[in-house]
Amino acid sequence: MKLNILYEDNEIIICIKPAGIAVQNNNISAPDMVSLLKNHLHKSAPNKQPYLAVIHRLDQPVTGILVFAKTKNAAAGLNRQLTSACFGKHYLAHLSQVPDIDEADLTDYMIRDGRTNTSRICAKDVPGAKEARLHYKIIKKDDLTAIADISLDTGRHHQIRVQMAHLGCPILGDIKYGGPASEQLQLFAYRLTFKHPITNKDLDFVLEVPL
Repeated sequence: MKLNILYEDNEIIICIKPAGIAVQNNNISAPDMVSLLKNHLHKSAPNKQPYLAVIHRLDQPVTGILVFAKTKNAAAGLNRQLTSACFGKHYLAHLSQVPDIDEADLTDYMIRDGRTNTSRICAKDVPGAKEARLHYKIIKKDDLTAIADISLDTGRHHQIRVQMAHLGCPILGDIKYGGPASEQLQLFAYRLTFKHPITNKDLDFVLEVPL
């Protein structure tokens, strides 16, 4: 599999994860982004053990932009940004229904079920519940469906998929959460913004999505 690398320097590497490829998994027979990128780094420096830190993740069916750290200092800097407004994760989602409100902030509480690899909305006082926050804005719609531009304030398991389904607007192709069948889950991590962890330069990467 050929990697689609958008940017690389001595500290970080930004690439596009295709749909169907895990960021990292325990099955050594199946390729994942970590193993593919480590092979890439090994080829450029065969006498050096490659260092690669996962900073954030995307669900396996999701296509989108990811940043990885190539040094411990870069990893520390990026991880600090994850909890700040500096690290922007933006998505496009093709919704199977049109929301009643074109733009809104959603705040819910979610809990994960590791046995079924699903998450659900729950009450705030449920043990293990975590707050989930996102902002969506409808940028295109017809009588049946809508395209939402979504930014995440938190990074919960299957967060966008669960919150949009709870809103009554499951994503096309997301049969796990009540969406109609489609060739591919219509959720794309199309934009990533952050500061370079060493130089502090503003970085902005965008993936063109045919929606």
